[in-house]
Amino acid sequence: MANQTQSISPQQLQYLKSKLQEEQQWLQTKLEDNDHFGLDESLRFQTGELSTNDNHPADLGTEMFERSKDIALNENRERHLTDVNEALQRIENGRYGFCDTCGVPISYERLEAIPTTLYCIEHVPDPHASERRPVEEKLLARPFGRSSLDEKNDQTEFDGEDAWQIVESWGTSNSPAMAENPNVSRDYDDIEIEADEHVGYVESFESFLATDMYGQHVTVVRNKAYRDYMHSGEGESLLEEDPLYDENSYS
Repeated sequence: MANQTQSISPQQLQYLKSKLQEEQQWLQTKLEDNDHFGLDESLRFQTGELSTNDNHPADLGTEMFERSKDIALNENRERHLTDVNEALQRIENGRYGFCDTCGVPISYERLEAIPTTLYCIEHVPDPHASERRPVEEKLLARPFGRSSLDEKNDQTEFDGEDAWQIVESWGTSNSPAMAENPNVSRDYDDIEIEADEHVGYVESFESFLATDMYGQHVTVVRNKAYRDYMHSGEGESLLEEDPLYDENSYS
């Protein structure tokens, strides 16, 4: 490997060492002063609640976000401190200032800008990483990944979208403004994915007709589907309006 004086002078090396030592001291002090961003404390202590099962999920969500941010900041400082310590170790071993890939001396200007660098400009690992797309996109081509069968006309079985629709019917944190088609949304019942899709039956009247276990004694459940069915001008002789019908009484 080339002699170190070919790239930087002893005075420049001493300056870079002092710069690294100052950075090391600053990082150690910051990590100790803020107790590693409070990660030693429990989430319950930070929220001030007796339980993490808060009455206000949004508040807990905020605390979870802040905790994840603290973890990221703490990991970033710890990683930077590791880089600084390794750079100081390379100075002691006489290996500082040389590219790990090609062994060529790194310019002083680059070392002054990034004292912890291990590479020359030509061999910086993957400088365009941010331009790459996530590898998951090669597999998850549709909203529900490979479990969605909507695009296949010959497939009618239960798929990933159906599973989500069942869970979604119990409620989400979305509002009508976030509906799949906000132009036609009237209330929270319309914001589900394909809210008008029949789930578990083919014809709409199947959702409000019931029988016993032998298929006898047909009864009519006067629910919202029944009301919409009657108002649409459909109906059979059996399906007559309730004489005490009150639109607000059905759910």
